[in-house]
Amino acid sequence: MMKNENGLKKNKKPWPTKEAMEQVYRMNLWGGKATDFYSGVGSHKPEIVDPYIAVVRSFLSSFKSPLVVCDLGCGDFNVGKELVRHTKNYVGVDIVADLIARNKEKYKEENLEFHCLDIAVDDVPPGDCALLRQVLQHLSNLEVQSIVGKLAHFKYVVLTEHLPNGDFVPNIDIISGQGIRLKKRSGINLLAPPFNFKVMEDKQLLSVALEEGKGVLQTTLYSVF
Repeated sequence: MMKNENGLKKNKKPWPTKEAMEQVYRMNLWGGKATDFYSGVGSHKPEIVDPYIAVVRSFLSSFKSPLVVCDLGCGDFNVGKELVRHTKNYVGVDIVADLIARNKEKYKEENLEFHCLDIAVDDVPPGDCALLRQVLQHLSNLEVQSIVGKLAHFKYVVLTEHLPNGDFVPNIDIISGQGIRLKKRSGINLLAPPFNFKVMEDKQLLSVALEEGKGVLQTTLYSVF
């Protein structure tokens, strides 16, 4: 193991996910301009972004003492930038080094910091609440299982996942970086096998219907302890 500049442990051999995500941004596979990083319409389309920001802002603002928030998979930070002022400290984490370098240069707040980490293998920063927005859907079950063990250290987890409409078989495995489970009519359910995430309470905060045949984006709040 080696450590980054902030003392967090980093694995010397990253998962294949790192190369896949680097390619996504390098080749603008999620759209956007070639001159900048772009995390896709899910991070920019108002119909998707605005309701999410509203419900998460409401949750964060409900605490007398602001929370330390870890955004695990912060992407281009178009969403996260709207939440920073509602936290004690906001930690943006992503697997793509050039993206994190760009975010550090573009977004500067006293209570904001960024780390380049692979959350499936590296230590994650400590905090009260973890945000994962359309992150786990891209990862293999082995990687998700590794992340679930780290989520148990947070008091709250706000998870957004792309799910099929109606009933579906959860957690069908995929190869990281090769699409999401929707193509197999599946999606992530952390409470179901093989993950069996133990929580005190779960509450659906938001469900946004997408175009026909493209399912829904569901945001769930987990109270861990």
